[in-house]
Amino acid sequence: MRASFDYFVDREGLAHVVFDMPDRRVNLWSRAVLDELEQVLAELTGRGDLGAVVFRSGKDDSFVAGADLDMLAAIDSGIEATALARRGQAVFQRVADLSVPTVAAIHGACVGGGLEFALACSFRVASEDEVTRLGFPEVQLGILPAWGGTQRAPRIVGLKNALTLILTGKRISARAAERMGLVDRAVPRAQLTTVADEVARAAIRGSELPGGPGGGGLAGLLLEKNPIGRRLVLSQARKRAREETGGHYPAPFAAIDAIEVGLSQGMTQGLEAEAEAVGELAMTPAARNLIWLYRHGEAARRPLSVGTARPIRRIAILGAGVMGGAIAEVAAYRGIDVRLKDTDVERVAGGLAHAARIARRAESKGRLARREIRDLMHRISGTTKYTGFGTVDLVVEAVFEDPEVKRAVLAEAEKQVPEEAVLATNTSSLRVDDLARALSRPERFGGLHFFNPVEKMVLVEVVRGERTSADALATLHGAARALGKTPVVVGDGPGFWVNRLLMPYLNEAAHLYAEGVSIESLDATIEEFGLPMGPFALLDEIGLDVAARVGRVLSATYPERMRPHALLHRLETMGRLGRKSGRGFYRYKDGRRLEADPRLKDELGLPQPPGAEGNEAPVYEADALWARCLYPMVNEAARALADGIVASPADGDLALVLGIGWPPFRGGLLRWADEVGLPRIIDRLDEWTAAIDPRFEPSEALRERARWEGGFYGTPRDRPRSLRPAGGSRPAGGRLEDAQPTLGEGF
Repeated sequence: MRASFDYFVDREGLAHVVFDMPDRRVNLWSRAVLDELEQVLAELTGRGDLGAVVFRSGKDDSFVAGADLDMLAAIDSGIEATALARRGQAVFQRVADLSVPTVAAIHGACVGGGLEFALACSFRVASEDEVTRLGFPEVQLGILPAWGGTQRAPRIVGLKNALTLILTGKRISARAAERMGLVDRAVPRAQLTTVADEVARAAIRGSELPGGPGGGGLAGLLLEKNPIGRRLVLSQARKRAREETGGHYPAPFAAIDAIEVGLSQGMTQGLEAEAEAVGELAMTPAARNLIWLYRHGEAARRPLSVGTARPIRRIAILGAGVMGGAIAEVAAYRGIDVRLKDTDVERVAGGLAHAARIARRAESKGRLARREIRDLMHRISGTTKYTGFGTVDLVVEAVFEDPEVKRAVLAEAEKQVPEEAVLATNTSSLRVDDLARALSRPERFGGLHFFNPVEKMVLVEVVRGERTSADALATLHGAARALGKTPVVVGDGPGFWVNRLLMPYLNEAAHLYAEGVSIESLDATIEEFGLPMGPFALLDEIGLDVAARVGRVLSATYPERMRPHALLHRLETMGRLGRKSGRGFYRYKDGRRLEADPRLKDELGLPQPPGAEGNEAPVYEADALWARCLYPMVNEAARALADGIVASPADGDLALVLGIGWPPFRGGLLRWADEVGLPRIIDRLDEWTAAIDPRFEPSEALRERARWEGGFYGTPRDRPRSLRPAGGSRPAGGRLEDAQPTLGEGF
């Protein structure tokens, strides 16, 4: 039985093979599907009338979206991972060994194992449609392309291009793929079938084929034929990988090694090196954590199972500041009409200008064409009144973080929109239920907490207030997905999840600075741990005024442990607001961060760094520094989980990876805490409580978690031996498509 493949052979001997997995939105490779493909290849090989084969997808917007991550997640050993790699290699080699030409007709996602399959074909024709993207995301999941990708890519597009594709996980358009030689033709979608068939029939006739440049160009050919040049390129690739990964991700180095073996010792040895490498990588903590995160991210992007979401076609945004303008640009980019309102024309113009700047930056990076910018900006209209609000589906309030102002603006807007419209606040710290008191329809109200910069940050905390209805929650969740974001539903409470956990971390950094720890040493220690920037650099990015304001909101509810250190308020009053004011903990010039400001300690009257003359400040080891910052986060996470702020530890970990850039290779704060061991964390917190301050007192919620054998993620029998998702909400199967662990900046 072949459930996923169908084919027919026409009168000219051209076989048309259609890959269409039943009951799946996209085509994926699984063991069963590989078996089916092998059966198709055996049947085709036995035909005497076969002249060529065209492979195409039966899906509307996907060719092959890689391997089924459920299959990868079920792997229990390196031996099993190597065996699966050899199995995929063998099936794809049968495609390459067919005695007739083969053509891959590509429309939609062609990534991971999908691209490896296409490279095994003789020719590739791709549609120019926006949904068509080609790439190798495996390294971003802690593994490597192991079904021939590390071997065929360098031979087809040249060494440098192959390294770029494999090491970055970058997904490229059909046009870019044609220029690179990854595909032979990029054509309008309407012509894809015709051109693919023409290429196949030309191959049957032995005619000259109309192809792209191919081969990686002359420079690529010279590098491949020149061992010295090859070694130089590979050495540079290893150097860049060390700089960009900090040594935390082994997959890029394994991929480079496999490529080198294949180019120096031949295809057979290269395939074996590829298979052995994935066997070693699949069991590493980095791969387990990255695949787990990706699968949970996929689950988070699915529609909610409760409530009926209202389609979002028109959005109104209240407040044309930095956040409002950025939300407007993101919505317009996604094809949604936006009405941007503020109190005066100058403010509206500023919001429109900010949206345009974001769009122009996208143009400079090749993500938007000038015509697309024009169309995008035409979808945004500004106003100082409520004209046009009568037809909106969603209102997003993004005004100043003042509860009285927000309540007044929301109450006024509610009177201008349809009764079925949903209202949302973009507050970063205020309680949704407090703001809902001003509304006559609080059941149609919730929170959409975007993170700055909106155009880059993937996370949106979807806040459910006590009176938020299931339909409103589903609409808010759907709106976040429509904007291309990953929504995580959170309960109402000061700071919600991310900022509530971020505040103890940042506050502890301020305490350490006041004790004499230098800005540079603490930031460097945290970056070596794996976060994208240290706490002082992050405070400067957020803005010291914003951090102080959020701290005041949180300390009003949790005064015993959330009181902001006094120096945060002093920096705010001194006008040291961070990057936006040109000085904070660091100095800035033209928006570029320079060195830590050497005058700051004198201005604040604080001790000089350890080692300075006459200074007796304590000297901390690196592990003590990051423990002082991170263990209080774990403590607060236990409290927030007990308060029901997130539904599961998995939701909380995903939010922290996407929201503050928690190192993806560590899985998440709570997975990492389980690895460290909650009893160990509690012991350190107890020590600091006695020696430093009661703010470190381990919560009863944390002590209760420690009584469980498995900590946050349950008992050992519930936890994964390998790649199975752990505890909390268990995500369904994913796909090896668009895998992109995202770094964040918080607030």
